[in-house]
Amino acid sequence: EPLPTYDEVLVCTPNTTEEEVELIVRRALSSDSQNQKIYCLLGAEKLVYKVSKQLEFHFFRLLQSSTVPDYRFIIFCNAKAHNSYVITAFDTYKVTIPCCSKTEIQAYLSTHLKVPCGTAPVAQAFEEPYQQNVKFIFSNQAGMGR
Repeated sequence: EPLPTYDEVLVCTPNTTEEEVELIVRRALSSDSQNQKIYCLLGAEKLVYKVSKQLEFHFFRLLQSSTVPDYRFIIFCNAKAHNSYVITAFDTYKVTIPCCSKTEIQAYLSTHLKVPCGTAPVAQAFEEPYQQNVKFIFSNQAGMGR
């Protein structure tokens, strides 16, 4: 399966805005989400309280009015962040993933996230002994092509 695209993943920080959270929830629960995309919030425990409350509000409001019976929306949180409002608000949906060793995770990623030969010229910009499909590039101005 292809990896998630830019519109499917929101990497959360304390600076993540209410609008960004609302947009990804709308994408996940809209009737257009039938295209098998999986929407993800990464590091949702880092959201400030106000944004966390808006995430909860928009999710449950849109869930009630959604016509999408099998939406795909995943919220990733650090299990050690016990003071996170997001963890408390979505506790009934919680699924704990068993921990693997660093070596097992690296082996899994190196076998599953390789760039196919002759494709993805952007991935070739990263000179490494192994070419992976996933790279995080952060910019102060999102959407500016950096």
